[in-house]
Amino acid sequence: MPKAPTSADVAREAGVSQSTVSYVMSGKRPISEKTRRRVAEAIDRLTYEPHAGARALAGHRTSTIAVVMPLRQASSAERLMIFVEEFTYAARRRDHDVLLVTADEGAAGLRRVAGRSLCDAIVVMEVGSHDARVETARGLAVPVVFVGIPDDGEGLDCLDFDFEGAGEVIVSELAGLGHRTVDVIGWGEDVHAQGFNYIPRFTAGAERAARRSDVRLRWHRASTGEDVRRAVDNARAASGVPALAVVTAIPETLHALSERRLRPGRDVDVVALTTGFVSEADGLTNVSTRPRDVSRRVMERVFGLIDGDLATRGGADLVPASLTRGGSTRSRPADRPAGPADNHREKEAS
Repeated sequence: MPKAPTSADVAREAGVSQSTVSYVMSGKRPISEKTRRRVAEAIDRLTYEPHAGARALAGHRTSTIAVVMPLRQASSAERLMIFVEEFTYAARRRDHDVLLVTADEGAAGLRRVAGRSLCDAIVVMEVGSHDARVETARGLAVPVVFVGIPDDGEGLDCLDFDFEGAGEVIVSELAGLGHRTVDVIGWGEDVHAQGFNYIPRFTAGAERAARRSDVRLRWHRASTGEDVRRAVDNARAASGVPALAVVTAIPETLHALSERRLRPGRDVDVVALTTGFVSEADGLTNVSTRPRDVSRRVMERVFGLIDGDLATRGGADLVPASLTRGGSTRSRPADRPAGPADNHREKEAS
């Protein structure tokens, strides 16, 4: 792992004595503005944190895992708490605590918790396709595990649910029911604007399945209940039984269908991407994102890195997507060809 920079490194970078660096940081002696600026710029370039060198001694452990997640966005924080719950359980089994770090700090937050030796490892959530934290993570002296797959993830430790596989399984299931058009009630403009990596991955899988089955996809970005109702109306305007792939706003979609007296599994075929809880309550045919399984695998990777048990660093690990059939889809035609969902279930049974 890269060695944490020391005050001596800062002194060499700034062309001053180590005592001058100390005085700049402590304020115990007057230092010219020019010299102060040179030291500050050296600290920024080296991502030095006060006392990092003294605290990052060989073998030093904090018994703390830092989890970086958005804390100010209520919707995101609530959705991610199931992950944090599992992280905490796994950490406590190893006599570790969890430190929540707001994602608002960006790359500076990673440098802060690593540079001050506040943790033994860092877990980064809500990863973007083009994530500014990637390059910073490569240079830190503690292990970093990304829950997500950034585009430039080479050499990083990444783990996530297989969103690409989920898109393929969902569209293949609806195609197997004989649908030639599938309306996708997808993430809203507000979510797309944040650039999360799982959206293009899901899209790629769905579009691949659509090409293979000669299915037309119609994408609807649902930020509000009105967006959902509009998507449902567009879907039912087509001839025949509509097909809905629902990846967000599941309660709103079911409510819109109920208002229009469309019963899933009879008047409309619905396959949802869920965390597992909604499907159990409503009997949906679904693909679960398996957040608890993802969380456990993340922590296995984290402690493997801390303990040095892993033969190699880096690489992406995906928790596979599988379909659970419920009452929201009709019976399948007897001559329906097996799709990815069936193939996956056959492998599990063998």
